[in-house]
Amino acid sequence: MGNDVHFVDDSGSVLVSKNKIAEGGTFVANGTNDCELSITYNYSPLYYEVFPDDEGLRWLETKRGNESTPILEKAVERLGTKRDSSYWNATEGNAGFSLSILLGWAKEFPNGRFAIY
Repeated sequence: MGNDVHFVDDSGSVLVSKNKIAEGGTFVANGTNDCELSITYNYSPLYYEVFPDDEGLRWLETKRGNESTPILEKAVERLGTKRDSSYWNATEGNAGFSLSILLGWAKEFPNGRFAIY
């Protein structure tokens, strides 16, 4: 169980990044440029520490890239991006690395918005 995070345009279509990713709870063979990332629920306690209003990752829901960038930057700085050998371990670095991907999308598409399922 986790959160499927999508970064979409105003019509709800998933945006396509210039950067390819192969991370997340659902491994993408050969990677993808689609702005979709499955983030394990295991990281949730860490996200409640770095997002406002005690909402955890759900704080991002419907936020635009330009609106979320300052919060994501602070969260990534606080958590770091040093990954553990296992994606599933709830380490600060694993959680921060996932947020760094979201931050990249927010910067690339300032008018895009987050949709979380």
